[in-house]
Amino acid sequence: MKIHRVKGRFRMGKRKGDWQRFSKEVISSSEEEAKEKIYSLFGSKHRVSRTNIKFYDIEEISEEEIEDYLIKSKIEMEA
Repeated sequence: MKIHRVKGRFRMGKRKGDWQRFSKEVISSSEEEAKEKIYSLFGSKHRVSRTNIKFYDIEEISEEEIEDYLIKSKIEMEA
């Protein structure tokens, strides 16, 4: 599996909420799957609809570049 760092912004609040920036690392096989995981995560955690999530950058990163502790420990356990 590959690790992707996804950067973008999402709108908080039901009406004219502020746009919040995010940078999230996910384990996925492709950029499209990484997007779907972000949609799922933000939808369930913050109740944000897909139209209120915008992506700036999706990049594949190496194991040395991982910043998220949970992702890093999961990768190390699988190795």
